[in-house]
Amino acid sequence: MSYAAAIEELNAMAPELYTAPGQPRRKFSLDEIRVLLDALGQPQRSVPAVLVAGTNGKGSTAAALASILVASGLRTGLYTSPHLTRPNERIRVQGEDISDADFGRLYFLVHRAAQQCIRAGSLNRFPSFFETLTAMAFLHFAAEPVHIAVLEVGMGGRLDATNIADPLLSVITDISLDHTEWLGPTVADIAREKAGILRHGGTFVTLPQHPQANQVVGEVATELEARGINAAPYMPPLGASGHAVYAVEVLGELIQLDPPLAGAHQQRNMALAIAAAVELALHHGFPITPSAIAEGINRVCWPGRLERITGLRRTPPGESDTWPSWVLDVAHNPAGAWALRAGLRGSWDDEGPQTLLFACLRDKPHDELAQILFPLFDQILFAPIHSPRATPMPQLLAAAQATGTPARVAGSVPHALDLAEQLTPSGRVVVSGSVYLVGEARPLILARAGRLP
Repeated sequence: MSYAAAIEELNAMAPELYTAPGQPRRKFSLDEIRVLLDALGQPQRSVPAVLVAGTNGKGSTAAALASILVASGLRTGLYTSPHLTRPNERIRVQGEDISDADFGRLYFLVHRAAQQCIRAGSLNRFPSFFETLTAMAFLHFAAEPVHIAVLEVGMGGRLDATNIADPLLSVITDISLDHTEWLGPTVADIAREKAGILRHGGTFVTLPQHPQANQVVGEVATELEARGINAAPYMPPLGASGHAVYAVEVLGELIQLDPPLAGAHQQRNMALAIAAAVELALHHGFPITPSAIAEGINRVCWPGRLERITGLRRTPPGESDTWPSWVLDVAHNPAGAWALRAGLRGSWDDEGPQTLLFACLRDKPHDELAQILFPLFDQILFAPIHSPRATPMPQLLAAAQATGTPARVAGSVPHALDLAEQLTPSGRVVVSGSVYLVGEARPLILARAGRLP
């Protein structure tokens, strides 16, 4: 029942989005998580929740809303995915990861419940990696207990395990093409899956976005008689940069916002979080004030999103301490790549040589990602990532060749970091393309900078 045993068993589970050759593709359904949670006493029913779905920005939005709720004095749970370094990151209370002891205990509690369900015939297979962690999160939040939980949808919405909750409020962030083999080939198809988190007579928060997404979300909301809230009043003035301090009126009071998350796209995510907080205050009685909203936005922490790591490297005496600035961003689809490109162009130009350390999964449009990002850089370094879904190196090299950008392959992520330092001693290195890559590189970079991850 140890943490190490729990992690070993979780790692042995096939990823939900990967099907081995010759094996049937997994079918997503809420039936399994419903049976499992019934066996566990329905912990999801004891925790008021907000659901956050979307293609990009849902993690940042969820983190910002949770930060506001914590600043309001509310004991707050946050469930997100994927993790960067450790699975514990996915389940947080008051901004703190679930402990190893609680993680191990809850994993085996869920595992035993699943075994009992299988023996009784109510389940025909063990829950997936994501279903298991979702059940663990509900149990943890119920046991704490928390006043409210913010739940980031894993993929889609309609059939995602988090959608077993009955949310006080639903939030839909920007929708674009991703996971098309699971959610459908068009923005409209994907939007309909995301809109599956809306409830009949419920309330949802969103922003104007892609016309197809707007239309579909509006149609679903009309069918469900759901009330929509436009977060546009909480956006900064037109023309504000991604790093601008700006003022918005919230609950009748003007507040100053200086969010630490870089990029103009994050201003949309902050607006969604503010609109959700205002709705919780006005219609659900949560003690959220303008000052708490400002504090929460200004203190939000969400690593790996245009995250800049600077400073001198800790080196032995006599060696050069010249070191590049590092930018980490988990952009892994075209919309995310465009947001990264805009953030790089708008904020940190003229920094000398530019190197991109890149990897991506093979279900991502690597050719399109290459066209968006690679021309910005002097050279590209490819590093292997630990996933059966990784894009083969020959395909990445061909994508770089098509853009005319010099590229080479590193033997490992640590090797890639060494090469990046040699090639870019006083410029900028951007690490992007995959959560797996950023998750492995980030603690190594922080350690090299003399900071503990």
